[in-house]
Amino acid sequence: MARNKDGDASSAPQEKKQGRLSQIRDVYRVSKQADPVIGWYMLLSFLVVFGVLLVVGFIVKLPWIFGIFGVLFGILAATIIMSRRAERAAYSQIEGQAGAAGAALTSIRRGWYTDREPVAADVARPGDINSAAMVYRALGRPGVVLVGEGPTARVQKLLATEKKRVERVAPGVPVTTLRVGSGENEVPLPKLASKVQRLKPQITKDEMALVNKRLKALGGLRAPLPPGVDPMRARMDRKALRGK
Repeated sequence: MARNKDGDASSAPQEKKQGRLSQIRDVYRVSKQADPVIGWYMLLSFLVVFGVLLVVGFIVKLPWIFGIFGVLFGILAATIIMSRRAERAAYSQIEGQAGAAGAALTSIRRGWYTDREPVAADVARPGDINSAAMVYRALGRPGVVLVGEGPTARVQKLLATEKKRVERVAPGVPVTTLRVGSGENEVPLPKLASKVQRLKPQITKDEMALVNKRLKALGGLRAPLPPGVDPMRARMDRKALRGK
């Protein structure tokens, strides 16, 4: 029995290591489909870091030691490059799709309440989800963040209406409104999550929990979308974001 327990204990780190390597392979494979040159950038970053440390090693007459460090830090640099380009590839896959803002918000994990489903929507032409204006909501220490996507005029109207609804149930809580897009006063989709996370904290965690309960009491989507339409069809590739 003791041998089996020892065997199980010794195999656990090995299985964890294999799982991590498998995860890295999956990230690379998925990212390469959208970014075919990702491997070259990883190789270049590895060679640059390794080369610099190796040169330093020869200068200080410790080439072997600095060569080993060069390999380790080179692998680290290549992994960082893969992570960043994988994130960019993931966003490029969903950018422009209905529900992209919601998918980007749900990539925020720690310290935030987020939901992929919109809290408000306005469909100009029945069945045409691409013309829809939608608003998504996030709640964190900075307060409530409302993010709109779609045609500017209708999005602004939805944001103003939704802001009033939030302020009625959570008076005094800061409400920030953002629009996703590439135009003036808009936030590019790849920068949305970081923009939200950089907002200055304004409320406590206890206040967050209370506000979250009040927001849930507001209910979900007020303006139903056409039957059979999936406003959340944009799917953020989780494998491409795990390296963050």
